[in-house]
Amino acid sequence: MNTRWALLAALLPYVVWLIFGYRYHFLDGVNLLLHEAGHVFFGIFGQTLQFLGGTLGQLLFPALFVGYFWWRRQRFEAFLVAIWFAESLMYTAEYMADAQRMALPLVGGGIHDWNWLFTRWGMLEHAEELGNHLHALASLFAIVALLGAGWVLRQEASVASPPKSWPPNLTSSKPNRRRRAGRAAATPERSVTERIT
Repeated sequence: MNTRWALLAALLPYVVWLIFGYRYHFLDGVNLLLHEAGHVFFGIFGQTLQFLGGTLGQLLFPALFVGYFWWRRQRFEAFLVAIWFAESLMYTAEYMADAQRMALPLVGGGIHDWNWLFTRWGMLEHAEELGNHLHALASLFAIVALLGAGWVLRQEASVASPPKSWPPNLTSSKPNRRRRAGRAAATPERSVTERIT
């Protein structure tokens, strides 16, 4: 088993945990930094985008990496980063589902982004349902990304060691030479008189 297969095997239980038991963990620290940066960047485009910009920022960064690796034809790496994108969607789903309860701690004790957005859009009572749907979508995305990475490795392995042809080629060059020699011996030699004439 090479390093990439080992990495993929290590990611399998992680993806299962994300789907069935997601909780805030180390990768979400990175997501949080990108989230806060998104607020700053998209804030120049108005109040709505300022609140939505945190989520856009944390999703845009892994999405750009997926596109970059795919453009460079590094399919395995693209699928691995796609798992990060799916995880970031789960982070968003939990935040979205919390919009009505507002139980999650907020950076600096500020305004809850999705509470503000859903209240403005008249969707606050559906916050938990929408968060659950988004988590299901992110779970599907993570499964597809994991399977895609495995498919890439299988394709590379098949190209590196192509299957042997069956049935084997039983024709040998030696019998051919014997047949040619036999045909040459079967050809009668012309007589000396024929050669002279």
